[in-house]
Amino acid sequence: MKILFSLVLACFACMPALHAQDSTVVPTKPRIAIFAPLYLDSAFDATNEYRYAKTVFPKFINPGLEFYEGAQLALDSLAKEGSALEVFVYDTRSAKESLEDQLNKPELADVKLIIAHCSSNEVRQFAEAALKRNIPVINTTIPNDGGVSGNPYFIVLNPTLRTQCEGIYKYIQKYYATRQVVVFRKKGVIEDQIRTLFDDYAKTTASVPLKLKYVDLIDSFTVNQLKAQLDSNRNTVCVAGTLDAAFGRRLAQQLASISKSYPMTLMGMPTWDGIRDFTRPEFNGLEIIYANPFYNPKSDKISQDITAFFNNTMYARPSDMVFRGYEVTWKFAKLLMQYGNDLDSNLGDKANKVFTDFDIQPVLERNTMTLQYFENKKLYFLKWQDGLIKGVN
Repeated sequence: MKILFSLVLACFACMPALHAQDSTVVPTKPRIAIFAPLYLDSAFDATNEYRYAKTVFPKFINPGLEFYEGAQLALDSLAKEGSALEVFVYDTRSAKESLEDQLNKPELADVKLIIAHCSSNEVRQFAEAALKRNIPVINTTIPNDGGVSGNPYFIVLNPTLRTQCEGIYKYIQKYYATRQVVVFRKKGVIEDQIRTLFDDYAKTTASVPLKLKYVDLIDSFTVNQLKAQLDSNRNTVCVAGTLDAAFGRRLAQQLASISKSYPMTLMGMPTWDGIRDFTRPEFNGLEIIYANPFYNPKSDKISQDITAFFNNTMYARPSDMVFRGYEVTWKFAKLLMQYGNDLDSNLGDKANKVFTDFDIQPVLERNTMTLQYFENKKLYFLKWQDGLIKGVN
């Protein structure tokens, strides 16, 4: 694939052709459908003219396009290997067709795999399509199950809040079991949910439960309020019990300012992956840990090749969404070609690893032990220390 940043318009112009194949022809190759928010109708007017200046590229288009770029690179790599696939690409932000219309396209009758870069309000529609068509649908982006139940064809690749909270709890049990643990939180529905998830896991853990102390703070909390919960003679694990990244950033900054006097480790939430302020000097001295299911240090050859391609042709760095699109498309396309109609029974196959490990497990309803859906349970724990980040687990 050669999608140059300067030739994005040509890329978009070619996209509709991917929908125009004759659905009456009996497919001889495995069919895959890729859904992503490309915003083609927002980028082009009725005469197919680009709505913006040639030097302007709206940020809201980036995530979906970058995911598509990664997927296309993977498909090109598969084609070079001689893999035969038929791929349909759909713009979930189309002004002409709703997502429901797209999911009811006749060509999807023979599709064996759907890869979706979706939003929260689209999760249930994709899950219903999976169950209706009895084909795997990979939710690659949203850590949300959409209230799905009894659906063996729906896969949540970005772990849910329950999995994240259980992972954090187990990590603290494993490495900091004897330390004092304080959960700093703000008042709110999500914060109460996080507390419930911690407490629920404490009731079922086979190890000694942690003694969690919950401390509610207002958004304008002061460093003295934090000091009152810390011990200068004892190492404390501080947990941010909220998804509010601004609250987490303030908490980290305040704790960093007293970290020389109060030994501590700060455990963050999944929303902290987007905080780049931790490279700044004011956060030095504080050990900050959080979990990420898609950690890629970009030291492997494929990552380096993708980076070099973007540097040399687009004069830009590939985003994490490029690597996500590449990885998911490559791995699950390979599994489809290997297992065919039996793909849904082999989603947990750990072969064809690209950048990260996936641990796809069934999610069971706790009372009846019936299958709800499948979810990736793998979490990498990352540590920020004095402006540098590295994997610690």
